[in-house]
Amino acid sequence: MTLKVKINGKTYEAEKGEYILNVCRHNHILVPTLCHHDGISGLGACRLCVVEVDEGSGNKVVVSCVYPLNRDCVVLTESEKIKGIRRTLLSMLKTRAPAGDRLASLCQMYGVSDNKRFTPPKPKKGSPRITKRAEKRLASSCVLCGLCVHACNSIGTGAISTVGRGVIKQVGTPFNKPPADCVGCKSCAVVCPTKAIEYRDGKTFRSIWGKKFKLLCCESCGQTFATEEEYALARKKAVQEKIAGGKASPPDPEPVICDACRKKKSSDVFAAAFGGRV
Repeated sequence: MTLKVKINGKTYEAEKGEYILNVCRHNHILVPTLCHHDGISGLGACRLCVVEVDEGSGNKVVVSCVYPLNRDCVVLTESEKIKGIRRTLLSMLKTRAPAGDRLASLCQMYGVSDNKRFTPPKPKKGSPRITKRAEKRLASSCVLCGLCVHACNSIGTGAISTVGRGVIKQVGTPFNKPPADCVGCKSCAVVCPTKAIEYRDGKTFRSIWGKKFKLLCCESCGQTFATEEEYALARKKAVQEKIAGGKASPPDPEPVICDACRKKKSSDVFAAAFGGRV
C-alpha cells in the first residue's frame, strides 16, 4: 500500500510500515543520527532523528528511525521545536563525550556551544583511575548509542556490553579485562559513529580491547584480511549452515582467501561456465 507523505512542504510516496527516517534518506532529506546504521535494526537511542508528525490529530514528536508510517501524514524535520530538542540532546551528548569530530560538526550545525547547563558525571568513589589511552578515548567519545554492542551480538560473540546505570553507564568488557570471547573482527569499531573504540592494525597483528590477534594472509592476493579467530568463527558458522541445510557431513576445507578474491573466483567460474567474461 502506497502512502502520501508531505515532508517539509513537499509530497513523497512511501510504503505502509516504512520508517520515516528511511523515507527521508531515500529522498535525500537530512535527518541527523548517531545510533543508526543500515546493517542494524533501529535502536532509537540517541533521539537525534526526532521529527514532528501530523497524522490528522495534531502534531506529535516521534523518533523517526523506529516510527512506521500507517497513514498519509505531514512531517516536519527542521521545525523550531525539533531544532530546540536537538540542541538539548547535543548539549547533553557533548557534556558526556566532548571528543569526536562527528558530534562536534552536529553541534556546530545546530549552534550548540560550550555551556554550563549540564555537568559531566563525577567518578564514583573508589572507581579505578583511567590510565590507558584506549580507555580514555572511549570515556571521552562514547555516546552510548549501542551500535557496537549490537554488532558484537550479531556476530555471535557478545564480548562487550553496557555496564552500569544512569550517568555512570558505559560500554566495556567483563570486569574491564580483555574479553575472552572477542575474535578481533573490529565490527564494533567500524559501526561506532564517534570512533570511540580504538584498534591498531599492524602488518601481521591487530590489537583491540586489550587483546592481540594474528592476521591471516589471503592465499590468492597475499593481503591480510581477518584474524585467525574471526576466520575460524565464520568457517564454523558456514559449516553449521551447510549441515543444517541437509548435508550429512561438513564440506571439505576451503583455501584461506579474502572476500574480494572469493568473489573474483566465483565470477571466473561463472564466466567459464557460460563462455564469457563478467
